[in-house]
Amino acid sequence: MATVTQTAAPTLIGSVQRALRLLEAVSSHAEGAPAKQLARETGLPLPTTYHLLRTLTHEGYLVREKGVFVLGDAAVRLAGGGDVQNRRIKIEDSLARWRDAIGVPVYFALYREGEIELIAVADTPSAPAVEEWADFRETGHAHAIGQCLLSQLDLKSRQDHLDRHPVEAITPYTLRNRRALLERLGGLGRMEPLVERQEYALGTVCAAIPITAGSTAAAMAISLPLHQEERLLPAVEQLRTEIGRLFSSLAFSISI
Repeated sequence: MATVTQTAAPTLIGSVQRALRLLEAVSSHAEGAPAKQLARETGLPLPTTYHLLRTLTHEGYLVREKGVFVLGDAAVRLAGGGDVQNRRIKIEDSLARWRDAIGVPVYFALYREGEIELIAVADTPSAPAVEEWADFRETGHAHAIGQCLLSQLDLKSRQDHLDRHPVEAITPYTLRNRRALLERLGGLGRMEPLVERQEYALGTVCAAIPITAGSTAAAMAISLPLHQEERLLPAVEQLRTEIGRLFSSLAFSISI
């Protein structure tokens, strides 16, 4: 006997549909629109429109300005999520290409809102990245990426960071105090790579390259086992060359 396969209709939530229609209507007006106009355009009863507009405003998706509703920060962030994801993918793809071309782990980090952020890492099982055994944000004084980012800050911002994350030895090779760190950072040339040997992780050497786009401080870095230290400077110079070729793309992505 033949059977008929029935597909259940999806369960739709009417209030969500109506809220989305209102958001679409508001987004179509660059200067905003009043509640009555939005009700007409969406075909919603005016009381329902007012209720949804209040809810969307409370949640940050809309803002009421001079009697009209415009998109709020939450809606803008939601719309921009795809752009952020695309920029992250571009960064990860670039890091993977450089990792394969140079044969070393490659890192990308930013200094944002007073903290060090490791955005992406590209490594392989045969050339693994350094394990984050001590909190990366709190130990910026000890690793090449952190020192490179701190070197790009003005003295006040640098001092503020070290007030919040004091210099302390985490290996026998870590700089022992703030004065020694500030002297190292102050002695760097404008685009000079920063080299760190076993200051964050024993048996590892690292080098970081400063990258500045507008007011954003960023850094690219590589790491190698200590017994391969002779490869470090040639590898970082090769990374610098690769970055130069794709800098326009990297600069676009740096605001992630």
